[in-house]
Amino acid sequence: MATLTIPPVLSSPRDDAMHLYKAFKGLGCDTSAVINILAHRDASQRALIENEYKIMYSEDLTKRLSSELSGNLKKAVLLWMPDPARRDAIILKETLTTDIDLKAATEVICSRTPSQIQHLKQLYHALHGTYLEHAIQAQTSGDLGQLLLAYLSTPRSEGLEVDRTMVDHDAKALFKAGEKRLGTDEKTFRIIFSGRSRAHMAAVSSAYHSMYGNTLKKAVKGETSGNFEHALVTILQCAENPGQYFARVSFL
Repeated sequence: MATLTIPPVLSSPRDDAMHLYKAFKGLGCDTSAVINILAHRDASQRALIENEYKIMYSEDLTKRLSSELSGNLKKAVLLWMPDPARRDAIILKETLTTDIDLKAATEVICSRTPSQIQHLKQLYHALHGTYLEHAIQAQTSGDLGQLLLAYLSTPRSEGLEVDRTMVDHDAKALFKAGEKRLGTDEKTFRIIFSGRSRAHMAAVSSAYHSMYGNTLKKAVKGETSGNFEHALVTILQCAENPGQYFARVSFL
């Protein structure tokens, strides 16, 4: 398999636009040239390239890419072009209204920080003319729907401070709501997982293991199922080690 190397000196946005235009000319598209340019540019650089391309050729670069590419390459490039927040809004629109994929939608929502979520909600409405919450309500129900809506609307700290007394209280409440009883009190899981900061949830996970000898992740997997389970596990993994989580999902 060929490997892509980062060019030692990056071209200017104008040069990149010219090279992309050249890649589109003639029979077929020079996909290697497209990949070599766009795969080595960050979001701000891609935005500058799009602007230059529009000025020089009076054409929308994303639309041209859509017409020139196909299959998984097309999907990957079109998702790579926007900045992360816009990409999230596009993915959520598709997974909640066009090609329904609640697992993918859940993963996007539950892996974002509170500030990212606020920006995402505003951008989703600006791009699609409807509220993200309405799209979720239309496609989900029960524990998953309630968890996602709560996760979108509940203010949570992004700081590192935790209240040890509250941490122990939550660990005990989750044990009582799950492993200790016959059946599961999903409401308790929803309230705690949607309403606590990442630092707090990481501390709860550690306290749970110390108190009961089992990991909170295993408890969640044993007590819940489906996309509700996936949402809880995503929240927990992003609280414990977000870098590891994103490395895993990127690899998959």
